Amino acid sequence: MFSTITSGTICGISSCMVQVEVDISQGLPCFQIVGLPGSEVREARERVKVALRNAGISMPPLCVNVNLSPADIHKSGTMFDLPVAIGIMTALSKLPQGAAEGTLLIGELGLSGEIKPVRGVLPIVREAARLGVKRCILPAENAWEGALVEGTDSVGVSSLQETIEALSSPEGLAGVRARRADREEKQCAGQDGGRLREEAGRPDSGRAAAAQRSGKRDAAEESRDREDFADISGQESLKRAAKVAAAGFHNLLIVGAPGSGKTMLARRIPTILPPLTAEEALEVASVYSISGLLKPKARGADDCLAIDRPFLHPHHTVTGQALAGGGRIPVPGIVSLAHRGVLFLDELPEFKRETLDILRQPLEDRRIQIARNGGTYEYPADFMLVGAMYPCPCGYYPDMGRCRCTPHEIRRYLRRVSGPILDRMDVCVEAQPVPFRDIVRRGEGESSTQMREQVMRARERQAERFAGTGIRFNADMKAADVDRYCPLGDRERKFMEKMFGSMQLSARGYHRVVKVARTIADLEGSDRIGEEHLAEALCYRNTEVFR
Repeated sequence: MFSTITSGTICGISSCMVQVEVDISQGLPCFQIVGLPGSEVREARERVKVALRNAGISMPPLCVNVNLSPADIHKSGTMFDLPVAIGIMTALSKLPQGAAEGTLLIGELGLSGEIKPVRGVLPIVREAARLGVKRCILPAENAWEGALVEGTDSVGVSSLQETIEALSSPEGLAGVRARRADREEKQCAGQDGGRLREEAGRPDSGRAAAAQRSGKRDAAEESRDREDFADISGQESLKRAAKVAAAGFHNLLIVGAPGSGKTMLARRIPTILPPLTAEEALEVASVYSISGLLKPKARGADDCLAIDRPFLHPHHTVTGQALAGGGRIPVPGIVSLAHRGVLFLDELPEFKRETLDILRQPLEDRRIQIARNGGTYEYPADFMLVGAMYPCPCGYYPDMGRCRCTPHEIRRYLRRVSGPILDRMDVCVEAQPVPFRDIVRRGEGESSTQMREQVMRARERQAERFAGTGIRFNADMKAADVDRYCPLGDRERKFMEKMFGSMQLSARGYHRVVKVARTIADLEGSDRIGEEHLAEALCYRNTEVFR
């Protein structure tokens, strides 16, 4: 008695299909799982046996062998419980042979037969759809993830009995889906009815309820929109630098005294970034699905990919493993959770130097590799780094009327951030103290909406320029791409030759200056890079505090 069930597992950020092969034969009663299983997979034996018994399915005393193929890939997690149980039932002829053919099954079993959610459903279903799998049976709480993938029919089940019903007949999936929809509709109707009956006993209940619901919507909208660049008093140079960085997805470093608006500005950068494309949204959702952090939005699964770019703000005590990812069972770290978004490091010199240096490779390669005994895992890490720091330990240098730091203390403080990290910061700007006249004129500057429109126009120029190349932003260009897409005229080349020596630029620094200049030209609507664009880009690498 033999059966094969299709399932899947996570390999870093990617996934692969796993064939769950079940053989039941006469012999000494046993239940063993082979195929490089992790401890959670081996424990599936006990969960499956008890779940089958509580679902009314008795297992005779036979020899049960389960192989997870391919056997050279490490399997972890609890997602194999359901396919193992279905494989055993098929081998015992409790289900027709071929009932699960062309069907992907994933899920963790509770002892009562309940099917619980698992991590990494979205990338597994995407891989299954790519390979031509037409049906997916998933835990009910993960069904909305499967619904995001086109080309496959996904249905959520909440128990082992529902899974049996779904596989027993060709109409099983439709029947399970219809019954689930009826239950959800009745549940919603019951909740709404109870709320309406409660409101009916109050004076002016209809108007009060409507006002209350309207107030909640207004509060939610206000919460989403309350962070705006118009709230920043003055600091036009900071806003300009943030606009340039957002338009080209360049790394940004802000240096300034306490209270000058560094953190306030950094938190508003996501409000001017271009929205995620459908492809980028799936990439971000896949990373969060593997981490177990992907949650459906309240407005429904159909709109769950209408998400904002990630914004992560770790504390300076963060460990290197938390930043890069890893662990006994490797999971994405902060740099991967910030993929396609913003990683904001406040109080940059307070981070451990060895922790900051972990960012050197991801900032160049846009991915991070983690080597463990079980293999080498690769996760995406294409993020925009935004750093903020004081110019000295007390924060008031070069105001010698307030700064009490010695030159040695200042140099030691600045050396906490290594030169290679500073060299990778495309835009470096100083936050000057805000004068009183700008504080009282609050709200008169550019708003996030206005800045985002300019960023989007620059982004459209980049999309047209890089069509079909896989490059999304100017910051993604390599050295060869800079030579191709950022040609300089004779006058501009002579200007850069002069500044290269006087500013002691590295080869990386030169290419980063040209890329920033290309972004400035895009913001100005110019097809060519002018000397004024290069001059502004050079100013962003000539910060006084690092001279």
